[in-house]
Amino acid sequence: MKVKYDKEQDILYFSFSNEPVYESDEEKKGIILDYSSSGKVVGIEVLNASQQMENPLKLEYEVA
Repeated sequence: MKVKYDKEQDILYFSFSNEPVYESDEEKKGIILDYSSSGKVVGIEVLNASQQMENPLKLEYEVA
């Protein structure tokens, strides 16, 4: 998984796969799901990230 924050555009992107994006769907306003050609979620894009979360620059990783 890769996480990228574009501070200039204020977009946070979570990439789950190297598969190309076949189609995208804005499930909720400002939350875009990217799908592969087989229908698998390959990424999540959060628009206006600084307004959607407390601090888009802070990342915590937990394994349970």
